[in-house]
Amino acid sequence: METIRIKDVTSHLETLAPLAYQEGYDNSGLITGRPDWEVKGILVTLDCTEMVVDEAVRLQCNLIIAHHPIVFKGLKQLTGKDYVQRTLIKAIKNDIAIYAIHTNLDNVRHGVNHKIAEKIGLADLKVLAPRPQTLSKLVTFVPTDATQAVLDALHGAGAGNIGNYKNCSFRIAGTGTFQPNEAANPHVGQAGKLEHVEESRVEVIFPSEMGHKVISALKGAHPYEEVAYYLTPLNNENQGVGAGVIGVLEAPVEPKAFLGRLKVVMNTACIRHTALPDKPVEKVAICGGAGSFLLPVAKAQGADVFVSADFKYHEFFDADGQILIADIGHYESEQFTKDLLKDVLEEKFTNFAVCFSKSVTNPISYL
Repeated sequence: METIRIKDVTSHLETLAPLAYQEGYDNSGLITGRPDWEVKGILVTLDCTEMVVDEAVRLQCNLIIAHHPIVFKGLKQLTGKDYVQRTLIKAIKNDIAIYAIHTNLDNVRHGVNHKIAEKIGLADLKVLAPRPQTLSKLVTFVPTDATQAVLDALHGAGAGNIGNYKNCSFRIAGTGTFQPNEAANPHVGQAGKLEHVEESRVEVIFPSEMGHKVISALKGAHPYEEVAYYLTPLNNENQGVGAGVIGVLEAPVEPKAFLGRLKVVMNTACIRHTALPDKPVEKVAICGGAGSFLLPVAKAQGADVFVSADFKYHEFFDADGQILIADIGHYESEQFTKDLLKDVLEEKFTNFAVCFSKSVTNPISYL
């Protein structure tokens, strides 16, 4: 049976949610443990606490996948003086690795917000606030007869995907010139002679974090000894990456009925909300966790309702009669992230257990 190591699991998760997509304040990634440890079992949780580590020990799981990082800020001591340090010490003592997949999972298609949208029953989903500066453009120059082979390699490496379209590229014919020196081993021409070759200028766009893979594919398929290319970071918004989602219900529904259904579907004890509008709601914006920063975007995009969490008192005033804010609670908004992660892991890995934590880590109780 093939040995699966922690780095195999984390690499798979990072194809779904690259670490490059996490917010600057975040600490997603491997927090304790070694990448080369063999995986004996995985425990999936929303938060990693002492109780969750005890559960992992009991279930013989040596890898905990948590949505929220147990460490957000740098630690100067490990004395066990607070729950963060006690959790880390217990994990280290028991050779348990902790991996966090937080805002990078919030910011991708089929991540946290799409799971909430699925539960609510939204269609026509789009990223609410697409993220800029996550794309790059590659320009290279290829002999005409090798152009398609190079494009096939680039597309195979993930370049050229734009929204619902794949294998996107641009090419234009031209003439390349070069003169090999005595040390060269040219594909075309000979040392000391200026060559003129019919070439294609090829352009493709790709997610910036895939740069190494794309360039490796380029060099592997290009016939030239020295490959001419350049990379340009783009400020374009990436429609597949960003905060929140927005979509529409199957049919308009009265606001009170929508909130009642939301309460049941999201299994929340209460919903804090603004005044109910006097018309049915249909267009719904979502941001799991603390999402008040997206309220202006939701309003600008014409959402009837904004489902999120952690709104402060004065932030409710910002609805200004233009949108229904539905604060369902932080834990409640992200609780189905465990289902998402368990499904993703079980689909890929079948030779060890992926366990669903039964520990309720919500620190908030309702009377």
